[in-house]
Amino acid sequence: MAGGYDDRDGVIWMDGKLVNWRDANVHILTHGIHYASSVFEGERCYNGKIFKSREHSERLRFSGDELDMPIPYTVDEIEAAKVAVLEANGFTDAYVRAIAWRGAGEDMGVASNRNPVRMAVAAWEWGNYYGDAKMKGAKLDISKWKRPSPETIPCHAKAAGLYMICTMSKHAAEAKGCSDAMMFDYRGYVAEATGANIFFVKDGEVHTPDPDAFLNGLTRQTVIGMLKDRQIKVHERHIMPEELEGFEQCWLTGTAAEVTPVGQIGDYNFEVGALTRDISEGYEKLVRS
Repeated sequence: MAGGYDDRDGVIWMDGKLVNWRDANVHILTHGIHYASSVFEGERCYNGKIFKSREHSERLRFSGDELDMPIPYTVDEIEAAKVAVLEANGFTDAYVRAIAWRGAGEDMGVASNRNPVRMAVAAWEWGNYYGDAKMKGAKLDISKWKRPSPETIPCHAKAAGLYMICTMSKHAAEAKGCSDAMMFDYRGYVAEATGANIFFVKDGEVHTPDPDAFLNGLTRQTVIGMLKDRQIKVHERHIMPEELEGFEQCWLTGTAAEVTPVGQIGDYNFEVGALTRDISEGYEKLVRS
């Protein structure tokens, strides 16, 4: 698939029916465009099966509830929509994007209770999120933006508005020749990358930030399970910036990122070691099993 994301062949599921890709449009006064009243999921399909598909659908509905915009489709209906999109486009390996938003309606201020909640599902073929960094290790900048306090945002929802500072952080990182940026949280603890969770290795044990102010990713949860199955001790805790110097390995996890080794964060360097490679290869086998 080539060209801009607005100009491609194929179909998109939208509000209960399949429509031509180029016709999957919304009005300029759609509430979600103006006020970020939108939630979404990113999923990957391997060999015709979406990994943890139902968990993604359940989280989409949870995120909608967190933003006070109940999604008018059941988990089963969302699951059927994803299957329909993949089959209609002939995909067996693809990235799947399910999104729900407050549409255009009688309200155009901050409140939008009278506007319908709409939903769409699109899919496209997408390779490694970080390109060749998947093999040699990504280079990360350190963002000037911090993940906000849970008292200020619904941090456990996968909501579009929460990614504004992520976009700015990734733009700044790319301008420096980096693949991504690592973010601290509002207290100064290590948090995550702009669209992926982060893990560190020291003395054969794994350390990962406690997700009390950011999304506890499904891939993150999967990898923690893999580590525990391997009898590797996992510490979910607050990590201070000065600890970065003492870690030996590092990787990112996410549906798009999968398991991507990290070679550098700012001035700190990490080896793409045996445990990192084992988890990356093990995850690849798991999602295709």
